[in-house]
Amino acid sequence: MLRIIDRYLLRELALGVGATAVVLLLITTGGTFADVLNKVATGRLPGNVMFPVLGLRILDAMTVLLPVALFLGVLLGLSRLYRDAEMHVLGAAGMGPRGLLRPAALLAIPLALAVGLLSLWLGPAAVRTANSMVADANRSVIAAGLEPGRFVELPGHAGVIFVDSMNRDGTRLGRVFVESERLRADGTTTLDLVTAARGELSADSGQRYLALEDGYRFEGRLDQDDWRRMHYARNEIALSTPTDEDDRSDPAHALPSRVLWTSVEPAQRAELAWRIGAPVAVLVLALLALPLSRQSPREPRYGRLLLAVLAYLLYSNLLALLRSGIGSGVVPAWIGLWPAHLVFALAAGWMLWRQYRVRGGKAA
Repeated sequence: MLRIIDRYLLRELALGVGATAVVLLLITTGGTFADVLNKVATGRLPGNVMFPVLGLRILDAMTVLLPVALFLGVLLGLSRLYRDAEMHVLGAAGMGPRGLLRPAALLAIPLALAVGLLSLWLGPAAVRTANSMVADANRSVIAAGLEPGRFVELPGHAGVIFVDSMNRDGTRLGRVFVESERLRADGTTTLDLVTAARGELSADSGQRYLALEDGYRFEGRLDQDDWRRMHYARNEIALSTPTDEDDRSDPAHALPSRVLWTSVEPAQRAELAWRIGAPVAVLVLALLALPLSRQSPREPRYGRLLLAVLAYLLYSNLLALLRSGIGSGVVPAWIGLWPAHLVFALAAGWMLWRQYRVRGGKAA
């Protein structure tokens, strides 16, 4: 059963972690929404899957967000208790490092399990689901923004298209008109007018095409009379180049963990080490925040916070360096990210022991 002081400390730490997580989530959501909206505006992402992709990307980002929220939340929560001299009173009453480790562990262990679930299963599943949604939507004419009976600007400002009719799922079109402009090598602009009796949308090698059948193509300049007319049986027009929902991630990031476990490729082994290290990083950061949050009454308010941010940057950079080394084959895969975890866990334990060790009196 939890003691009163344990419940009090756990509540203070949970409030700090919750507030920090909300702020980080708002920042992450804003940045992700801006990125997704930019892809929709440039035609690289279908508009009808914008919000589902946004939610799935945020779910995948929680693997990185939650450890940072725990670290900053525990740091800010304990720092307030030290500034108000509450921790000094508890220390004078006999509370040692175990009094801090118990509520921190009660908060960090469930969060580590949640991060492990996200990194090993939910995060990669969210990436695969988002990629599948984008791929399916790119095969539909409706996803390209086309609507029957009105002129629609092609994605990427490549021209204007008019569709007279389409079937329910948006795979077949009837009576199509396309207008586009091309800049020639001599600096002049050529106007292309394409008509077709029917058409359909197709995708090949990551490129989205509008396949037109039984139509005419007119090419020329508005200030000249020598226009060319061509009759075609089939003509394909590139609409835009659809991309994955997150073009910053490597292909191994979307693979299931069971595939990575049996793989021998360095890039996939590095991804597996990163996923396994995510819940471990939660425990290490929780332990590291305990000694870094200690402040004396006359110490600058944000002095330890800057030191903690520097420690986190060193820790995250060391993890990224080991991951890059595993991916390039320089670091053996069996080593994983454990050197970084052990170094910072031992450093946190040493700082915690140094703060709470019993100091002997000076000799007379």
